[in-house]
Amino acid sequence: MKLIKGIAPEFIDARGAITMVLDENDMPVKSVLLITCTKGAVRANHFHKEDSHWAFMLTGKMRYTEAPVGAGDDKKEVAIVEAGDMVYSPPMVMHAMEFLEDSVFLAFATKSRKDGAYEDDTVRVNLV
Repeated sequence: MKLIKGIAPEFIDARGAITMVLDENDMPVKSVLLITCTKGAVRANHFHKEDSHWAFMLTGKMRYTEAPVGAGDDKKEVAIVEAGDMVYSPPMVMHAMEFLEDSVFLAFATKSRKDGAYEDDTVRVNLV
């Protein structure tokens, strides 16, 4: 699991702060999504054949669960992701998000969501 905890500003002055949320040379971002979630909601419960994405929590908290496609329950990894944390979901890894509080996150994805591309790449599962 790729989890970055407590992303903090790199630069602060009287005007405000600059925080580098994502700077990955090998990840061409094709879409950025702002996603809101209510406490108790479950999102994802799927995997992507080719797409990958980073989820950066702006507010709230979630339980993030992942496992390689075809793996048993003993291969599940679980982490609590809070505001200021970011988690990566690579291709062919099942992932699910259970929201422990009302939450808002940004998803930075490598595939476009236009013209059905997202659904064609997504396989639904029951991870949680």
